[in-house]
Amino acid sequence: MPSLPDDRFPLPEDFGPGSVWADRTGHRTLVGRTQRGVEIPIGHGEGEASPGELLKLALIGCAGMSSDVNLARRLGEDFEARLWAHGTSDEAENRYLSIAEEVQLPLEGLTAQEIATVVKVFDRAVAAGCTVERSVVPGVEVTHRVLGAEPGEEQA
Repeated sequence: MPSLPDDRFPLPEDFGPGSVWADRTGHRTLVGRTQRGVEIPIGHGEGEASPGELLKLALIGCAGMSSDVNLARRLGEDFEARLWAHGTSDEAENRYLSIAEEVQLPLEGLTAQEIATVVKVFDRAVAAGCTVERSVVPGVEVTHRVLGAEPGEEQA
């Protein structure tokens, strides 16, 4: 059953599928909510995600979801993956100038050509399917790197 905000404020005219909201819970703290009942504490305290962290999580979450089906065809349905996003905001410009994404995949036992194909498949899937990245770029440089796939790196 979809979740709706309480009635402290009327629903905005544009409220509909995909709408999210955040309620203030204290000084510079909020709780973000989705219609599926997800709650995310937002702030800079313990147990809270900052808006910048949420941006980076959105980017790598989108990259992971966008590439999942295509990578599963190459690496097996139950492949493991971990995605990282690194970057800090530039204080002078008060914005992120770059966010570096790194992906860890099970590349052991793959040939150099197979690894190159995995990297290409990942990059193409993200470029075509990641709505979040397509919305952010070209405003911020977002780079991707499949860890262990760089030329000259040995596979375990």
